[in-house]
Amino acid sequence: MAGKRSPWGGGAPEDGPATPPPSGEEPPARGPRNPWLPDGTGDGEKPPRRSAGIEDIFRNRGPEGPRRRPGGPGGPGGPNFRMPRRANGGSWVPIIGAAVVAVLVLATSVHQVEPKEQGIVSTFGKYSGTLTPGLNMTLPWPLQNVDVTDVTSIRSEQMPDGNAEQLILTGDQNLVDLSYLIRWNIKDLQQFRYQLAEPQETLREVAEAAMRASVSEQTFDSIVSGAGRATVEERVRTRMQAILDAYRSGIAIQGVDIGRTEPPERVVEAFKDVSAAQQDADAEINRAEAYSQQLLARAQGDAAEFNNIYEEYRQAPEVTRRRLYYETMESVLAKTNKTVVESGGVTPYLALPELQRRSSPQPTQTPSTQVPDAAPTRTRAGAR
Repeated sequence: MAGKRSPWGGGAPEDGPATPPPSGEEPPARGPRNPWLPDGTGDGEKPPRRSAGIEDIFRNRGPEGPRRRPGGPGGPGGPNFRMPRRANGGSWVPIIGAAVVAVLVLATSVHQVEPKEQGIVSTFGKYSGTLTPGLNMTLPWPLQNVDVTDVTSIRSEQMPDGNAEQLILTGDQNLVDLSYLIRWNIKDLQQFRYQLAEPQETLREVAEAAMRASVSEQTFDSIVSGAGRATVEERVRTRMQAILDAYRSGIAIQGVDIGRTEPPERVVEAFKDVSAAQQDADAEINRAEAYSQQLLARAQGDAAEFNNIYEEYRQAPEVTRRRLYYETMESVLAKTNKTVVESGGVTPYLALPELQRRSSPQPTQTPSTQVPDAAPTRTRAGAR
């Protein structure tokens, strides 16, 4: 066992001193041959051996696992990939970058505006001009930016939103629940974009103010019945347009349509009772007017008949007077119990009324209420 070394450390042999190496040769390495530590003895330029610490273990680890040694094309441990080269050996990167820039410039410099649209051009956020329908050219982004908007289509705003209640005071101090629709479009895109901070909110506030002012000029019945709706709609449109023009809003009001016009929900039952009473009153008024029309027509007919008779009387007074006498006597005597016969060869007494009375059935009468028959009379023809 002479000259045998321990594999776990200690440079001295177990039995006796070590034999020196021949001249001109390097001495053999001393110390343990641990495969987990770097080579070296600590003599010369190599660092001395040392134990691996916890820092050394985690230095080359990360959340994704042990870190690989850096490598590149052809390097140790790296992928063997290289960018393609041009025929002359140059890189394609500059050409690809130039192509991307050219496409970006072309896409942000040419703008197609539809017939219903207009575009706002802004240079670094400041207004520069308005694009009309057709093909237009501008500076590329980010030097200039273009915002295209539909300015012809009719837009609408419902007041109030959904089925919410909106009470408005009428001219006769009554409240009406009213909803309406505002139709509008853009007439000046520059003013619409830059003059007002919130154009649509301003539109709604102006519409409410104009509607309250117009409804206050009408009565409750005219609003609910619909008689005054057309007047209110036109006044609201006119007032809204005047206010928006003063604001330089760039908005054109196309029309106002009133939808729901009802009494407040809390007084609906009372309103129904009032409506029923009003309908009954209207029916009575209509019947009275019809009766008055009948009386008037009858009076006019009588007056026309009198005028015709008077004209005949003026032409032949005697004949007309006699004819009127006969007609009057005929109408009067037809209602009395008398018989008129011609004179000459007539029996002085002819009980024709008695015969007529006996031939017709008589109702049963009590003795206390029975009245004796009146004596018939005889009138000679021509008696006055």
